Amino acid sequence: MTRIVTLGEILLRLKSPQFERLFQSPLLEATFGGGEANVAVSLARFGLDAAFVTMLPNNPIGEAAVAELRRQGVDISLMVRGGERVGIYFLETGANQRPSIVLYDRSHSSIAEADPGLFDWETIFKGADWFHLSGITPALSQSAANLSLQAVQAAKQRGVTVSCDYNYRGKLWKYGRSAPEVMRDLVRSIDVGIAGGEDCQHAVGVTIEGEKDRAQAAPGEIPLARYEALCRNMFAAFPNLKYQAITLRKSHSASHNEWSACLFNGRAFFASTTYELTHIVDRVGTGDSFAAGLIYGLATGMGEQEALNFAVAASALKHTIPGDLNLVTFAEVQHLISGDITGRVQR
Repeated sequence: MTRIVTLGEILLRLKSPQFERLFQSPLLEATFGGGEANVAVSLARFGLDAAFVTMLPNNPIGEAAVAELRRQGVDISLMVRGGERVGIYFLETGANQRPSIVLYDRSHSSIAEADPGLFDWETIFKGADWFHLSGITPALSQSAANLSLQAVQAAKQRGVTVSCDYNYRGKLWKYGRSAPEVMRDLVRSIDVGIAGGEDCQHAVGVTIEGEKDRAQAAPGEIPLARYEALCRNMFAAFPNLKYQAITLRKSHSASHNEWSACLFNGRAFFASTTYELTHIVDRVGTGDSFAAGLIYGLATGMGEQEALNFAVAASALKHTIPGDLNLVTFAEVQHLISGDITGRVQR
């Protein structure tokens, strides 16, 4: 069975009920999530051997996070226990013209202060076929950046395929180094790059002509030819890359998006099916569900076009599910790919 290892932080997610403002009522829904943990859960639900590596404190919140991962079939045997706290994020879900809001409370979390020397890479990567991480973990602290780079290099030394979702989070880069300063060193050692519409620019400093001076590129408005040019620029800057994927979101409102993606392998450029998402339930975790779908496809031998369409379909379904985790099966993704977009009751 294909074995995937992910490294990152699992967070306590505190969300206002339904579409309420934060603290509009004295209630918050408590669940767990976080980029690389979300990827591990998706891959486990698709039937792969998925392990999540992190550091969690020995307290009831840490135990609850472990229990959730175990419940979803994720291998948690490689975790390190220690530190003082689990990171938290607060979420207010937007609707129509009101955007969603994320607030972080992650300073001094266990993984942010973890010493890279605590992790046994020989054991972690024994039998591993693929390693995945994101640009979120190295944004937390210099120690977490060192841990991320050490993990990538250890994986490469052992012949493990490495993927990275660049995942630029401007609210997190606060410890004195810019994202490109850190991420460019990391991306030089990866095989598969995954990005949102602006992540290449903000996370690694790679742009397409005419975009650098725009205050904010509007995902979905740039023609596919420009995304192909961006992929080619990524390959020029990082010749180690074997694939570059970019998710494409055209936002009509917080509740109505068009969702698709593209993939470049250095020779051919692939564009996915586009899904019209008219009643979005939860956008958080959709990029992670795309990453998991792409990893699944490429790691199990799907062709590039098939893997890309599988990833986009999996992430389209995630938009319908509350919480960080994409609680769908391989069969449900395949059902959507087959063309059934009606959402009719299955009896």
